[in-house]
Amino acid sequence: MSTNQKPGPDAAGTARADGAADAAEEDFHEEEFTPGEADGGMFGAVPAKKAQHFWPSAKRLMGLLKPERAGIAAVLAMVTVAVVLNVIAPRILGQAMDVIFSGVVGKQLPPGATKDQFIDGLRAQGQDNFADMLARMDVVPGAGIDFQKLAFLISVVLVMYFVANIFLWLQGYVLNVLVMRVVRKLRDDTEKKLNRLPLNYFDTRQRGDTLSRVTNDVDNIQQALQQAFAQLVNSALTVIGIVIMMFIVSWQLALIALIALPLSGVAAGIIGARSQKLFAAQWKNTGDLNGQIEESFSGHDLVRVFGRDADMLARFDERNEELYKASFGAQFVSGMIMPVMQFVSYLSYVGIAVVGGLRVASGGMSLGDATAFIQYSREFTQPLGQMAGMANMLQSGVASAERVFEFLDADEQNAETATEQLPAKTDGHVEFRHVTFSYTPDKPLIEDLSFTAEPGHTVAIVGPTGAGKTTLVNLVMRFYELNAGTITLDGVDITRLSRAELRSKVGMVLQDAWLFGGTIYENIRYGKLDATEDQIMAAAKATFVDRFVRALPDGYDTVIDEEGNNVSAGEKQLITIARAFVANPSLLILDEATSSVDTRTEALVQKAMAALRSDRTSFVIAHRLSTIRDADTILVMEAGRIVEQGRHAELLELRGAYYRLYMSQFAGEDADASLEEEPTAVHS
Repeated sequence: MSTNQKPGPDAAGTARADGAADAAEEDFHEEEFTPGEADGGMFGAVPAKKAQHFWPSAKRLMGLLKPERAGIAAVLAMVTVAVVLNVIAPRILGQAMDVIFSGVVGKQLPPGATKDQFIDGLRAQGQDNFADMLARMDVVPGAGIDFQKLAFLISVVLVMYFVANIFLWLQGYVLNVLVMRVVRKLRDDTEKKLNRLPLNYFDTRQRGDTLSRVTNDVDNIQQALQQAFAQLVNSALTVIGIVIMMFIVSWQLALIALIALPLSGVAAGIIGARSQKLFAAQWKNTGDLNGQIEESFSGHDLVRVFGRDADMLARFDERNEELYKASFGAQFVSGMIMPVMQFVSYLSYVGIAVVGGLRVASGGMSLGDATAFIQYSREFTQPLGQMAGMANMLQSGVASAERVFEFLDADEQNAETATEQLPAKTDGHVEFRHVTFSYTPDKPLIEDLSFTAEPGHTVAIVGPTGAGKTTLVNLVMRFYELNAGTITLDGVDITRLSRAELRSKVGMVLQDAWLFGGTIYENIRYGKLDATEDQIMAAAKATFVDRFVRALPDGYDTVIDEEGNNVSAGEKQLITIARAFVANPSLLILDEATSSVDTRTEALVQKAMAALRSDRTSFVIAHRLSTIRDADTILVMEAGRIVEQGRHAELLELRGAYYRLYMSQFAGEDADASLEEEPTAVHS
């Protein structure tokens, strides 16, 4: 199967030229797990770990903004200025209303008498309420509306709203810039984390779920920070400012308005706690569904071959239904916050309108103050409603943050302890000394294994499935760390070398020919990014790639399509061999490199690999025993132990494990004929 991903400038690329990580994963599943236990496969997904609580995750999410403290301070300052202007504006607008009302009333009063005389007359007639109302008004009998003062007040209000919106726009711009920087760093952290995680992390998790954490969940965090954070800050400051102004205008009405706060808080708390659990389930099911989709597409041919289309569709429908239920529940429950809070605010609004009208009629407050307070009460419920709406997005963002933080907190591979370096060209002397390793403590795999690979020799590793063949070479690459014992390269313990340096000395060719998005030329150069054109051409000719590339219309500029289907399986394998060839490694690992090609192509691939193995130490893992007859040493493994080792003829004479394997492949006359053949040298 060919996977297309853009080649990256990873220094370890020369060492893992052919996707060694997936070989490790394949061997891990093969040796340690039954179907369905490991990465979900087509059999099921591993349940996600229990999510963290809301507040610790929310606090940690806000902690991501610490490097942007200066920007956050600027945002808060601009929001504060905007809120202050927006909050004061209704009070000034109320003063404009008083100017209009006083002018209308004053126009109806005959000139010649003072306001106090009219008030005394009203009290003498027993109209105390009207007298009290008139006493609070700036009335000049016989005078109309003071349009100059009215125009000034309206102009002030318009300027205040204009300036407030300018500050809101600026804070939105600054916030977007700093949030994008924070999210960029978060993406960078997740990418670096991917490179620091051991292979067993990926072996035991669905790829789709991991991809969902580093893509969908990070996108959701970005949306929550960009929208929910700014809106929540703006709304919270607005609520505080309005509460202060309401107490300044009328503390009696303010108390009525504040009745809505505890009721709304209780409703939001109860509903929010429920929606948080549903949002966590929503994003978990999103990861599961992504894993199902990834498996369906990557294993499309296999699904068709075994006629499992209906089964895969049924599994998709099942997980899609689970996602639908979780998403619907999360949106439905969180969507209840706004209507509930609006209902509570309407109750408060009715109380304010009634009590405010009575106070104006009794002279307890001016009409302008009542108008301003009513506007405050309306603006008071709006930010509360916005906070409730943003709670929906915040709950979802924190649920995603929990999943990303769980990923970032996963155990990493052992820290580098590099104390030594190797020369540019090593001899390739590899020695295993009492090596012990197991994937799980309760199931030993390799125990007290020792052997030596001499420089320039070819070491073939054979044995039944699950014997530990691929694990052996993965230990050489330090894809996994030993439980006990040491492995040395040219006498140096590989744990004293950096992983990058160790892997730069190793080239791999695997059963699955992994090609990346790009041209054939770029795929070959991936083995050594600084390779010259002459080196790439030499590698292509030595591995017979040049033979078929010349026949392609675009030659080396032929772009590998999405599935790598515009080149044959054998041609893809030759390209991967050329990729390892141009890396010029001191140590070569060939893991079932010819098992997926036909017999005719196999002969060509064998010649290419013979050229590649020349003058370097090689480990060859093979099930086709005919391909390793000329190896200098053959290691026969069973249950993690080397039960036999020697050359082909020597092992056949023993009539032990190797003999049984060989006879199982070459029965009858074919076996007798093959026994009589003389081995052909592959080394110069």
